Amino acid sequence: MAAIYRKALKPGLYAITDSDLLPEHTLLPAVAAALRGGAVLVQYRDKRSAAVTRLQQARDLVSLCREAGVPLIINDDPALAKRVGADGVHLGQSDGSLAAARQLLGESAILGATCHGDLRLAESACRDGADYLAFGRFHGSSTKPEAPDADQSILAEAHRFERPLTAIGGITLDNGAELIRAGADMLAVIGGLFGQGADQTEQLARGFTRLFEAHHPLFQATPDTPDTLTRNLEP
Repeated sequence: MAAIYRKALKPGLYAITDSDLLPEHTLLPAVAAALRGGAVLVQYRDKRSAAVTRLQQARDLVSLCREAGVPLIINDDPALAKRVGADGVHLGQSDGSLAAARQLLGESAILGATCHGDLRLAESACRDGADYLAFGRFHGSSTKPEAPDADQSILAEAHRFERPLTAIGGITLDNGAELIRAGADMLAVIGGLFGQGADQTEQLARGFTRLFEAHHPLFQATPDTPDTLTRNLEP
């Protein structure tokens, strides 16, 4: 099992924002609701807004997440992450160099990498300093309908990299448990969390949190059971 405590990463819901689903005035309340529901990681993802808007929103989210004790990751933009003091950055395959992001953000930053369904991409990301690996899509996704499909078996195979593993792509409360049982340490959710209406976000987040409590090995450990999740941890 992955070294899940690497750089404060924990098993659970990985909430990813979307500017189409969350207009400017709804962003902070929605993320606050996800945090109340138990989200363990938040990613700020906005492909459309003006730079000044993204800067202010990222700053506001840093403050909100810091108060909750949850890391904030910036999607695709190491410079913005550096400017607002975010905890790290997530990069897709065409979004720049992990090594360059590490040089800019420092050793303490959390770096995530999109690996689709390809173990070779995961191996390369680990060499370049990724702290967690994201695989998918596992189900149809309205956010990235063009993303290639991934088979759930890749999650078990990717445990050899000893990194937390994130599943992404069309994840809902109905299909999340099977991905956790297949080996996902985090479920990255966009539409299944923020696309159901603002009044539902906290309830949905709590639902995902309960899935981990019911199905992730960490929550099944007893005092007499060796905790394999803590192997190979950073000091």
